Amino acid sequence: MTDKLIDELIELAIKEDIGDGDHSSQSCIPETAAGKVKLLVKEEGIIAGIEIAEKVFKKIDSGIRMDIFIEDGTRVKPGDIAFTVEGKVLTLLKTERLILNVMQRMSGIATRTNEYVQKLEGLHTKVLDTRKTTPGMRVLEKMAVKIGGGENHRMGLYDMVMLKDNHIDFAGGIEKAVKKVHEYLKEKGKDLKIEVEVRNFDELNEVLRVGGIHRIMLDNFDIPQTKAAVELINGRYETESSGGITIETLRDYAECGVDYISVGALTHHIKSLDMSLKAL
Repeated sequence: MTDKLIDELIELAIKEDIGDGDHSSQSCIPETAAGKVKLLVKEEGIIAGIEIAEKVFKKIDSGIRMDIFIEDGTRVKPGDIAFTVEGKVLTLLKTERLILNVMQRMSGIATRTNEYVQKLEGLHTKVLDTRKTTPGMRVLEKMAVKIGGGENHRMGLYDMVMLKDNHIDFAGGIEKAVKKVHEYLKEKGKDLKIEVEVRNFDELNEVLRVGGIHRIMLDNFDIPQTKAAVELINGRYETESSGGITIETLRDYAECGVDYISVGALTHHIKSLDMSLKAL
């Protein structure tokens, strides 16, 4: 599924940017002209997207030569050269913006994620991404989270059952919702983990009474409430904190003993990492 999504995304990006040709380059650069470029890092951070960049180059021109000096997940600084690419000048020019769009955003996400991960050093709590991603870019953005040291939640609606407030309200309560999920999964022959979001201790106690789930999300619980909830759950289910958690409060929540903290800002509040492709 992941490889297929990446291939489709690359195809769409090529159609979106190149269309029927790079007329700026084709009008003034000979078809036979050869050249070389370098990926120059201009800002400190965690680099990500090199693997995808290679796929883009090869998709457009299988004869391209790419020499990689820095691997995905490496901390970089201004002046570092991640890779060089040699081949037709027309290929180098038409891929430039595609490569930079992917790598700058992925590196920004990996860098931001790593800042959160460092805050949790020494604790068992893992930082999770969410579905708050750029439409069509999810697979790359979640890949960047992993490169930065974070963990992926579900990829989409299809690979995990997550009963949030609206599901519970529309279904008529937690017990009815969980029962319907089990009936559905059995009918469809699916083996999916079930997570239930709770908004208060009444709902938490109901989940503990009903059971039959894998993880409990504590939604918008403050720090004292989170600590009390984790003690109440007492390891019977995985625990996840979500809602209103910032990088400044992240460790305080983790020290309550939750297994996961989900952070939408990993993918939707991002500053891209500065870099450029320069001719050699």
